Amino acid sequence: MKPILYFSRNPNPRLAVAAAKYLAAPVSYEFAAPLAPGQAEKFLPLNPSLRVPILVEDGRPLWEADAIACRLSQLVGSEFWRTGRELPDMIRWISWSRDNFMHACDMVHFERGTKLRYSLGALDEGTVARGIERFHETASILNAHLGRQDWLLASGLSYADFRMGAFLPYNDVARLPLSDYPALAAWHARLMALPAWADPFEGLSAPELPPVP
Repeated sequence: MKPILYFSRNPNPRLAVAAAKYLAAPVSYEFAAPLAPGQAEKFLPLNPSLRVPILVEDGRPLWEADAIACRLSQLVGSEFWRTGRELPDMIRWISWSRDNFMHACDMVHFERGTKLRYSLGALDEGTVARGIERFHETASILNAHLGRQDWLLASGLSYADFRMGAFLPYNDVARLPLSDYPALAAWHARLMALPAWADPFEGLSAPELPPVP
């Protein structure tokens, strides 16, 4: 029986689906909404935080997109998740992204996107301003690095690129000034040229996200 990847259209589940599609991983995909009424009983044993993505393999659940990407790379024998000399460098960028660039993107996307999609409160312009300021600080670092090479690692595309770019497919809502950083924008365009990244949900049954009012 194939492993099951439970997902939604939100950023981290999208990341896991994109990784699985890029790797042509032998999984079946199942849309899930663990926080919806009546779903907690099914999903609490799989992830106590009631969040997706979740990979269930031989009855064993694995949650968190980074861990899932690592396991999927193992399943197909891919160096998308590096295993050799570049592994520390890949981990460096994954770690840095979550506390810096991706965090800045998330701050703005949450206010301009998630909050309004799900009626979680009024947009906080102060948080948006702090997120944009942090975006500029971190984007300048990435722009300098990506001005020297096409991908975060010298050897080519890796999961670190997917992790770093997790919120950028939602930039129509977040409206971060990506064009201010040409090398970063070019890197984003290279990611968007990958079918698995541009539309990971192609062929899958998955309701669209609620519109932003």
